[in-house]
Amino acid sequence: MPQPLTVMPICAPVRDRSFDLIATLQDSLKAAAIGLQDGDVLAISSKYAAIAAGRIVKLDEVEASTQARSLADRFQMDAAIAQLVLEEAEHIFGGISLGFLLTAKGGVLSPNAGLDRSNIPSGQAVLLPEAPFELAESLRGALQQSYGCRIGLILTDSWLMPGRYGTTGIAIAMAGFQPIRDERGKADLFGNAMAVTQIGVADALAACAQIVMGERAEATPFALVRGADIELSDAPLAANAVSIPWRHCIYIESLTLGLIPAEAGAVASWQA
Repeated sequence: MPQPLTVMPICAPVRDRSFDLIATLQDSLKAAAIGLQDGDVLAISSKYAAIAAGRIVKLDEVEASTQARSLADRFQMDAAIAQLVLEEAEHIFGGISLGFLLTAKGGVLSPNAGLDRSNIPSGQAVLLPEAPFELAESLRGALQQSYGCRIGLILTDSWLMPGRYGTTGIAIAMAGFQPIRDERGKADLFGNAMAVTQIGVADALAACAQIVMGERAEATPFALVRGADIELSDAPLAANAVSIPWRHCIYIESLTLGLIPAEAGAVASWQA
């Protein structure tokens, strides 16, 4: 029988420069009268973690290259942002003329390599954390030592699902538990063997956390998920633990190599 899941928001001070993330988290847990227990999963805003590490850029100090200016003109974006995307992204697929490039970084598809200009003083941008999986493991280790329990930890961000309005949560990195539950070969309700299903546990928990963490002025960069059916593990994790190879990704493969003639299904039923 599945057990109830509890998601607890944890408020923290607004920050706009580097700070001690562990100390701030511990103070915030104390203020919320929340302690950590075995099996808890702590979600931390990747943006808050990035600010703590000083991953803040002043846009007027960014020197845009010729390529960046060309991208900015083509996609109607700030040239400084285009330059940062060129520096941060591992791959740029394309873009839309609303100021956004579709990129891959750290195994995640995201607009503008995860750069964020919200909830930071005007004229600045926050980059994603460097080495996020190493950071997640470091934070988990420090918290486990401090609280004397085994936990999981997620660095969360919000992202746009293909073809859908609205953002949802995604795990940029995680530590301390198996992020994927493999259901392949197991029987369904009618005894059929599951062929491809793998449950994205880390992303599902990130989405739960994102609901209480918010996107705007909530000042809630932490959330505690309790009661999750996770498999605790000390095995080191990296992006390949959760990121599918491009040739197996229905979105990337279909929209790049798997092109069909323009006249075939050019207008989808939901657009008609």
